[in-house]
Amino acid sequence: MSPPPPPPLGRARRKDAPVLSPSLDDAQLVTTAAALTQGRWTEVRSLLAETGADWDLRGHRLTVLGASPGSAHWARDWQLAEPDSGDAATLLACALVHLALAGKAGIETAADACKAAAVLLPEDPTPWLGALILARRTGTVDEREQAFDQIRARHPDHHHAHHLMTACLAELQQGDRDDPLHQVYDFAAWAAEQAPADSPLAVLPVIAHAERYRVLAAHGLEPADPAACGHWATRRARQAMKAAFDWWLEWEGEGHPRSKVDLNFLAHAKFYEGRMAEAAALFHRIGTHVTPEPWSYAERDALKAFKAARAAALGAT
Repeated sequence: MSPPPPPPLGRARRKDAPVLSPSLDDAQLVTTAAALTQGRWTEVRSLLAETGADWDLRGHRLTVLGASPGSAHWARDWQLAEPDSGDAATLLACALVHLALAGKAGIETAADACKAAAVLLPEDPTPWLGALILARRTGTVDEREQAFDQIRARHPDHHHAHHLMTACLAELQQGDRDDPLHQVYDFAAWAAEQAPADSPLAVLPVIAHAERYRVLAAHGLEPADPAACGHWATRRARQAMKAAFDWWLEWEGEGHPRSKVDLNFLAHAKFYEGRMAEAAALFHRIGTHVTPEPWSYAERDALKAFKAARAAALGAT
């Protein structure tokens, strides 16, 4: 009998180790994204056919697939085989948006691709989601609002779109630190109130508070260490976090494709509020699925910040 092979060089990653993965907990998406990097666009076609008109899930999957290496090339191959495919056009649009934001494609080219996909799929908010992602970094306020309005006309509770608009609005009036009437708070409260009772938009006021911290810290108006500021100790913050946590206890939102995003924001907020038992419960539910936002805010290493907060919260309970 031959001897067993030597162990691999280096340390293997523990299965329960936190990771930054844009696919979150979507195992099918992980597999399909890997297939796309090898040119197997037919697997993307099958996945999107299965996804159907679940707009939040479709938007999540297409934005992740659009960031896969070589996705623009393979989307064009798909278009050559199926010129009338709206799915192929939307994948290309998402890929070109990703490349444009990385400085590897033209902004106008990406914007035109989003418009072309929207024509082929007039009921789908995903091409407009691509346009909003692009406009957030490169467009005007009017362009952002137009894209957001188009998304809401097709899916009023679109999770990713509301998060993007919250981030955009948080960046306005940057120097006004203590304005309790800042429009990002009004927007988040309005969105949470108009959404159905089981909608994860109930968490949006917490997102708004974290996004406001990001902007203030970037301009030196809050400490770069969130633990060193009182941003999460204000009356507004406590009210927003209690309402969001109470919603989570009742509804959880576990079936939503971007639920891990909300859980990361909630855990971040509860940790810096000093509510360690509640933060620990959220860390348990997050598992290994870490999101860059909000742990990277104030130019921190997201994974290190998450691990430190998790260890402190779990150690305190």
